[in-house]
Amino acid sequence: MAHHPRSIVPSRRTPLSGSQRTLATAQLVSAIGDGAYYTSSALYFTRIVGLSPTRLGLGLAVAWAIGSVAGVPLGHLADRRGPRGTAAVLALVTSVVVASFLVVDDFLPFLVAACLYATAQSGLSAARQALVGGLVPEGERTAALARLQATLNAGLAVGAALGGVALTVGTRTAFLAAFTLTALGFLATGLILLRLPAVLPAVPAVEARPANGAPGRGRGRGQGRDGGFAVLADRRYALVTLVNTVMLLRMPLLSLVIPLWIADRAPQLGWLGSALFVLNTVGVTLFQVRTARAVTGLPSAARAVRQAGAVLLASCAVFALSAAPVPVWAMAALLVGGAVLQVLGEMKQSAGSWQIAFDLAPADRLGQYQGFFGTGVAVARTAGPLLLTTLLLDGGGPGWLVLGVLFLAAGCAMGPAVRHAERDRSSWLAPAPAPAATVPAPLTPTG
Repeated sequence: MAHHPRSIVPSRRTPLSGSQRTLATAQLVSAIGDGAYYTSSALYFTRIVGLSPTRLGLGLAVAWAIGSVAGVPLGHLADRRGPRGTAAVLALVTSVVVASFLVVDDFLPFLVAACLYATAQSGLSAARQALVGGLVPEGERTAALARLQATLNAGLAVGAALGGVALTVGTRTAFLAAFTLTALGFLATGLILLRLPAVLPAVPAVEARPANGAPGRGRGRGQGRDGGFAVLADRRYALVTLVNTVMLLRMPLLSLVIPLWIADRAPQLGWLGSALFVLNTVGVTLFQVRTARAVTGLPSAARAVRQAGAVLLASCAVFALSAAPVPVWAMAALLVGGAVLQVLGEMKQSAGSWQIAFDLAPADRLGQYQGFFGTGVAVARTAGPLLLTTLLLDGGGPGWLVLGVLFLAAGCAMGPAVRHAERDRSSWLAPAPAPAATVPAPLTPTG
């Protein structure tokens, strides 16, 4: 098996490189716009545009379903055309699409715009990951992504506060101002990304052969099929992605399920849903980098995901206790305790999954592999709300325990899945065998 050097994770005080500072700035600006959009969009489309909640949910489900399949081809485009230009263009496309929301007045235009938005966002995520892979040394990627995640959460918090102003005012003008902020944020993101150094497009292994016809180094699985989506034939990577997707079912909990859970069982604690979201955001901002230090390679990454499964089980068990007939103060304490455990599990799962996604991907196909791995986010956003509202709101405490066991099972399955995917790494990292019909090499070196 090929030797993989131990990743060196810089401390929080290690100065960022110029490229990493630029990436962080772009992440912060886009996250502020995202925060304003996520906070205000649901009420804008229902109260101002006039869509029913059912139509809104249907449109978003269709949009993210389409977005889930867009990541691979757009990631492949980033590999072949360069991730910097691809990411910048997709950020600008997102800006234009969000601006189009300002004139949406019916379901069909909303559906088209939502599909374009989800597609651009999925492609932007894949291209940005490929950009990190091209600009950040291999041993520093998990630490860099941890910093970017902390920056993302800080930006979301600022954007959510600005979106909250629009919600408080409640007028059409206030909502349009929030959407304009989002559009300008992605416009600025695209321009900032263009300030990064250019990352050369990946060269397929079939084109990397020396002039004498000998096989080149760095062959990836399926790399000989230039122009094809090799990741779609990589069943081992698909298994790892599936396991990670199960872990990502945690995503709709704080944004959707917990507020509905509180509204159903303790309406007087309605404010707590927003407070727990802020708690999660602040926790990731402050501690994601520190949590990522423990991840230094595939074994530690798989271990982090396994630990995340156990912590998320504990979180679900605490949330399950809040279904019992307890005083309001006790329910509030249980919800806070469950949320604290959830953010810890989230940070461990994120750090482990970043390392796994990069380390198991061929170096010349980072874009399409990151796009495929990122489909888990789109699937969680599409299927998660329906699955979790049915399981938890109808199932109560037992439903929480079922979800927790599912997290634990996925966390424990990640290690075997990673080892299975890593098993043939030596063959696709090593040079391919020489063709059979070659002249035997001399036994003694020539001068």
